[in-house]
Amino acid sequence: MAVSRLILSISKTLLLARLKQSIVAAAGVTFGIAMFITLMGFMTGLNSMLDGLMLNRTPHVRLYNEIKASEEQPINLSPDYAGEINIVRSVKPQDDGKEIYNGPAIVKALRADPRVLGVAPKAVAQVFFNVGVTDLGGSIHGIEVINEEALFALSTYVPQGNITDLENINNSVLLGKGLAEKMLADIGDVVPVTTARGQRMNLKVVGYFQSGVADIDNMQSYASLATAQKLLGKTNSYLTDIQVKLYDVELAPELAKEFEAKFGTEAVDIQAANAQFETGTNVRNIITYAVSITLLVVAGFGIYNILNMMIYEKMDSIAILKATGFSGKDVRNIFISLSLIIGITGGLFGLLLGFVFQLLIDQVPFETDALPTIKTYPINYSASYYLIGIGFAMVTTFLAGWLPARKASKIDPVVIIRGK
Repeated sequence: MAVSRLILSISKTLLLARLKQSIVAAAGVTFGIAMFITLMGFMTGLNSMLDGLMLNRTPHVRLYNEIKASEEQPINLSPDYAGEINIVRSVKPQDDGKEIYNGPAIVKALRADPRVLGVAPKAVAQVFFNVGVTDLGGSIHGIEVINEEALFALSTYVPQGNITDLENINNSVLLGKGLAEKMLADIGDVVPVTTARGQRMNLKVVGYFQSGVADIDNMQSYASLATAQKLLGKTNSYLTDIQVKLYDVELAPELAKEFEAKFGTEAVDIQAANAQFETGTNVRNIITYAVSITLLVVAGFGIYNILNMMIYEKMDSIAILKATGFSGKDVRNIFISLSLIIGITGGLFGLLLGFVFQLLIDQVPFETDALPTIKTYPINYSASYYLIGIGFAMVTTFLAGWLPARKASKIDPVVIIRGK
């Protein structure tokens, strides 16, 4: 214990003897960690925001009914033509529409599945919004408001209005922002809507929906599930989509196939639907980590250079220490302790400075029509980045001190004293 205190005391003496160089080395660690924390918090916060625009609004598994021609034609079922090659031209799709057969029972079965976090059924209606003599094409998504909000946070995409009004006000609609601007429709206005089959209904505007994607905002609107079913002239069992959120998103591809076979519907998983977007996120994360870790490595080289120069300047001191009974291990521990003192001091200041930088960025205004609910630049304050930063700094400073310390421990005091 006494030896450890003596070694630490000698390390402090050497540190103070070259105070300016020590401060420069600690500043390099401080800056490296601060930039690592700031860059990681900002980039991952930005990635999370971009993911939210697309992935958070995407179900892990979507069940729907694809309109397509039947693969089995009557001639193929006839025993008279069995074993022959039958060619049928100009096959038309069956008139089943987009309705999911026995939809409510499927929803009930999915909600009882322990792997399923939640289910949000929809009824989508292709409509025309009648504006004077002009008809604007679009779609109205009939939703269960409570489930849609719980699973997809729909309210975060509603800059004006309240989504609960869709349930509380009969025949109401949440218009896409771009669509509302084209029609000059304000909250409280009534807009006439006509379906592709000619059903007509007047809907009251109770708010605006804005996803940040222009193609969606110019076409898509929301209503309650009951309103959409009434608009289409269907019963309350009519569903066109069943959106499923899972506890484990990695199970999505496997469960999509299972649900497709089990319920006799088409199914698509989130990985297949957003493969390109997910790849872009992964690439951005790799670049962020590479740049951030490079900052810490550069700081480590700075410490190595300073300690290396210090050893050359302190050859006499090292020779005296070894001549008075200090072993090579003791000398090595002195310089490693010196390096760790610089790393700990610089690391703690780096954590504080990084947090301050994150707070400053978090206050910078960031307002755009594409992201109505975002007011400042996004920051991720995850504690993991602070732990990674200080941990990596300790490793790099230890290595930066160990390499020159190892050289110092092998110095022969007789050679140095004889040279003097």
